Amino acid sequence: MNRYLPIVAILGFLTLLIGGCGLQGYNRVVTMDENVEAAWAQVENQLQRRYDLIPNLVETVKGIAAQEKDVFIGVAEARNQFNKAGNVNQKAAAASLLESALGRLIAVREDYPELKSNESFLKLQDQLEGTENRISVERGRYNETARDLNGYIRALPGRIWASLAGVERAEYFNVSNEDAKEAPNVTFAD
Repeated sequence: MNRYLPIVAILGFLTLLIGGCGLQGYNRVVTMDENVEAAWAQVENQLQRRYDLIPNLVETVKGIAAQEKDVFIGVAEARNQFNKAGNVNQKAAAASLLESALGRLIAVREDYPELKSNESFLKLQDQLEGTENRISVERGRYNETARDLNGYIRALPGRIWASLAGVERAEYFNVSNEDAKEAPNVTFAD
């Protein structure tokens, strides 16, 4: 028995070492997956903030520019589509439509000088701009965490741990609206 003791000790040590590495890899992929979920929650939080600001902005504009019915319908439809979106790709597409509709709503300001001086409209517009910046930051953070997870699970041994943990690739939050990919044409004519 004494002559097998070193072999048993070495096998025991190797088993603990491999098991420890396995647990570390498994825990890493689970943590990365949770980071992706947390980053997505922050994106949704900011998208919801924008979603909640829209009715106030629409009502303010409606009071002054009631004849812009098509713009209001477009905003309402985009808002409804965003509300129904389920996964990351659907939310991204709906967010792009909503951005486009909001751009048209803000553009109404150019045709109505009284909107330019309306304090409620200006406050809401500032809040919306701040929210758009927050969305951009959170979208970037989400895509970074998704990239980290996706890179890890594409390589070995990450692929093994991801498979064992049931973790799949994270979808990126990509802008799908072609209009949103190009910078808008800005004029400063009054």
